[in-house]
This record gives sequence, structure tokens and C-alpha cells, in this order.
Amino acid sequence: MPLTAFDHVNIRTRHLDAMIAWYGDVLGLHAGDRPDFPFPGAWLYLGDTAVVHLIAVTEATAPGPTLTLEHFAFRAQGHAAFVTKLKDNGVPFRESRVPDGSITQINIHDPDGNHIHVDFRSDEAD
Repeated sequence: MPLTAFDHVNIRTRHLDAMIAWYGDVLGLHAGDRPDFPFPGAWLYLGDTAVVHLIAVTEATAPGPTLTLEHFAFRAQGHAAFVTKLKDNGVPFRESRVPDGSITQINIHDPDGNHIHVDFRSDEAD
């Protein structure tokens, strides 16, 4: 069974409202329908697909070691507009290229420190 698509990333957060706002303001995701789980959270959508699932946790509900996530990534178009948006919102970023030069990555971090890169075709970023 080969993989066919990215489905979602699930992130535990102590800052649910800030995370919802950040993913909306910076990445253009929007909160939408979520099953009635017995714990607080939000599903953030890219179009009709819930790509980021947030689960609200507290010290009491998240004991033990902190789970970490190296990064997750989105493909995108509109490199210049995205860089402008980051600058306008005061979001620090680092730009890099994959070794073969085909993809330009904009590396950012959400309010909880999770690493995200947004990938653009390098010919768009030149």
C-alpha cells in the first residue's frame, strides 16, 4: 500500500487559542468541524481538508516527557507574498534550498516552537 497524500499532523498544545490564531493569520488555515471528542481541541483546514489537529493539554493532562516534532511541511505558491506576510506579522523565518536547488523552503516556528517549512518551487523564489 503506497502512501497517496498527506492527511494531517496532530499537535498537543497548552496555547490552543494562540495556535488557532497563528495558523489562521500566518498560514491561512481556518478552524472547522471537529468530531465531538471528550477533550478540547480544534481542527484547522486547508480548503476542505483538516490538515492540523490541535489537542489542548495542561500540566495535569500532559505529564511525562515533552513530545517533540522535528517538522512538517506544506507545498505552496506565492513566495513573495508569503515572505511579505511573515515580515508584516513579525514572524521570524529562515530561507533555504534543498541540495538539488529545486525547492526553496521558508522555515518558521509556531507559538509552541514547532518547526514548519513551507516549500516553493525555486524558480518562483528567484
